Amino acid sequence: MSEAQAVDEMVQDEHALPLVIAVTGHRNLIASEVDEIRLHVTEFLVTLAERYPDRRLSVMSSLAEGADRLVAEEALELGLDLVVPLPMPRDVYLDDFETPESRAQFEELCERATEIFELPLARGNNMPAIQQHGPRRNRQYAQLGVFLCAHCHILLALWDGKHTTDLGGTGQVVRFHHDDIMPGYTTTTSASQQMLIDDESDLVYHLVCSRNQPDGGPHKDLSPLEGWWYTKDKEKPRSREIPQQHELIFHRSSEFSTDAIWFAKQIEAEKYPLFDEADKNNLPAGAENINRIFCVADWLAIYYQKRVLLSLRATHVLAFFMGLMFILYSDLKDWQYFMYAFLAFFVFAAAVQYVAKRGGWHRKYLDYRALAEGLRVQYYWAAAGVTSENESKFTHDNFLQTQDPELGWIRNVMRVAGTRCDAVPFTRPEGLHYVLREWIGDRESGQLGYFRKKTAERIKKNRLTERLALLSLLTSAVVVLAIIGLGSNMSDDIRDPLMVAMGAMLLLVAIRQGYAFSTAEKELIKQYEFMLRIFDNAKRRLDKSEDDAERRQVLRALGGSSLDEHAEWILMHRDRSLDQGEIWRMGS
Repeated sequence: MSEAQAVDEMVQDEHALPLVIAVTGHRNLIASEVDEIRLHVTEFLVTLAERYPDRRLSVMSSLAEGADRLVAEEALELGLDLVVPLPMPRDVYLDDFETPESRAQFEELCERATEIFELPLARGNNMPAIQQHGPRRNRQYAQLGVFLCAHCHILLALWDGKHTTDLGGTGQVVRFHHDDIMPGYTTTTSASQQMLIDDESDLVYHLVCSRNQPDGGPHKDLSPLEGWWYTKDKEKPRSREIPQQHELIFHRSSEFSTDAIWFAKQIEAEKYPLFDEADKNNLPAGAENINRIFCVADWLAIYYQKRVLLSLRATHVLAFFMGLMFILYSDLKDWQYFMYAFLAFFVFAAAVQYVAKRGGWHRKYLDYRALAEGLRVQYYWAAAGVTSENESKFTHDNFLQTQDPELGWIRNVMRVAGTRCDAVPFTRPEGLHYVLREWIGDRESGQLGYFRKKTAERIKKNRLTERLALLSLLTSAVVVLAIIGLGSNMSDDIRDPLMVAMGAMLLLVAIRQGYAFSTAEKELIKQYEFMLRIFDNAKRRLDKSEDDAERRQVLRALGGSSLDEHAEWILMHRDRSLDQGEIWRMGS
């Protein structure tokens, strides 16, 4: 392989979206089942790699004894990335492992890991408290379980299937993944927010196992070494195949990964990153990963937006000529050639729409733009040290939760983009100042400058539509007055061209208004004006405040408003794509 080919492969691999499998499981597996469990785990990982070849598989394990290490070892044997979130400082965590052999195995796996990071102290904990085994230390494991659930695509549970009350235990982690509840850790408020919403975050692959303890067999309805996809689906919670809803989510995110790999070189050459190299030292660890995925989503959104606009413009121009041919046929000459031309323009327009629909241009543009804007908020929140007031919720939990479940793939991407930033919140004042400068900006920069510019552009386009309508009205009035004034004295050679001119102007206005509707011209003016006011209000509040905690509260509210507005934006545009029926209606 040449050096250039090696570089290309490296660039493509960097743009492949990770598929993250987090591990939860028992420490005391039965020795007689271990070999079979290893085979099953390997088969599971290989099947995923083959099913989603354009994804980069990554295993997230805290490397506790038993299940965690077993899966980590199999992942490393397959050459997969291993990410290790530790529930507490490394030296304190080592106290969990009693023998020198166990500690040596832990250290050896850490050496082979792609990334290691320590989670902070859970709410109400301190270092002396977690150094002793008990409820405080268990809260660290509960926090780890919540973190794993929130930052994976699949939770791999080596579990006996029994729900227990052990804080941070495997049964509680699985329950949290399904129901957003972990008694003893999550608050009442957090339990009530998401527990009734269908989303993409409940997917568990349950590998049934026994435990080396009295009454250590699996749940009475399960058999050792069975493998099940396990969700909170009312009709069929357990299945041998990935549930259809989750398969669609993985298909969409894999489609994004495929596009990212296909256009990797262009993206690298033309991307618009959120930060400059000079800003790196003022950003949290992990911000670069959010920025990398943002650059991919942003470039792809622009790419498909250009194609959507091209297809819309071509379609509307062709629809105008369809209508013009009909007007010429009915008001000027009843030549069959006009009808042949009408059909030809329709076929051409339908072909354009077919290519656009087959390529998913409209859907990809909307989805990728929504993803990019979600990542923008996630990035600036991370840089400013903005965290959720709810300790079990993260940025992706704020986006598109109550919308079409199909859009869950966007959260599915965001949940792994911000893993490192969510693990260790960044609270340095430099990051906050950076966000105020780059995200908020002023009249010429940041989002303030962007929305001010876009509002002016949209108002200008809308005025063009209104002036065209006024010109059409005047043209029609002049033609009608001329016909009334001259009456029978007007020859057909004069009347017919005037009728064609009037019809063509009316048609032109109708087509222009149809294009304005397809691009949500008026609605976008309102949205841009609203966002401009929101950012302007936020800037005034931020300029007055001298307290960083208050500034972060303002930024949290601002980000929430932005996420809500992006959700409204994608839903507004989803139903505005053209089909052949619309083309025929416009042209007729």
